[in-house]
Amino acid sequence: MLAAAGELEAAEAELQQASSLDPDLAPAWHNLAVVLERSGRADAAAAARREWQRAAHAPPRGYPYGVGVGLLHPGTRPLIPDIPPGCNVPPPTSMEYVEQYLEKLITSRKDVHETYTYGEDLEKQIDEVIRMYREEGLNTNQAYMAVGDASSILLQDPQCLRGIDTRIRYGKLHFVLYFRSWDLWGGMPANLAGIQNLKEYMAGEIGVKDGEMIVESKGLHLYGYAEDLAKLRCMRE
Repeated sequence: MLAAAGELEAAEAELQQASSLDPDLAPAWHNLAVVLERSGRADAAAAARREWQRAAHAPPRGYPYGVGVGLLHPGTRPLIPDIPPGCNVPPPTSMEYVEQYLEKLITSRKDVHETYTYGEDLEKQIDEVIRMYREEGLNTNQAYMAVGDASSILLQDPQCLRGIDTRIRYGKLHFVLYFRSWDLWGGMPANLAGIQNLKEYMAGEIGVKDGEMIVESKGLHLYGYAEDLAKLRCMRE
């Protein structure tokens, strides 16, 4: 508002304060670069733009106390979010990507550039959980599938999904998931769609119906580059 009114010095001071209070506040760095450019300070504007690029790719504001999501009907199609007509936002994921993600969930196949895949840990556990329910009964409380091990703490970017707990109640297979860290825009839709496909497969193999999903994460976040996209999708300025 101040910049639009031509009060560039006041706008600069306000934006400098905002960026110092929150260095990862990408819009403040972007607007500061614009103000500095209009003031003829090209070098300072370039520096602010570099900070804008850095902040835009940092995972800034999250939910430090965690978030819980209860999905009563996770199998409702389509599994991925739809984009309303007229909303000029690219879809956060696609079913093609979900199918690729599912492969990484259920097989131990790993590409050379990948530090880990969930399937490395889950592949054998999936078969074991199916066997447990089939042969030992549907009331077991031990059918938990873990992701990662003691060495995961040494990884530069440890696994985000850390466990899938399962339970059968009222003839349905239910999942309880925990994500250490969770990308709200690009990660959540693909993750939930892929894991829902896994749940449906396991329910069919066990011989029960597909059930509910409970998901928890103490590190849900929205990357800087996706903030404007999320606002557009929510029809907000």
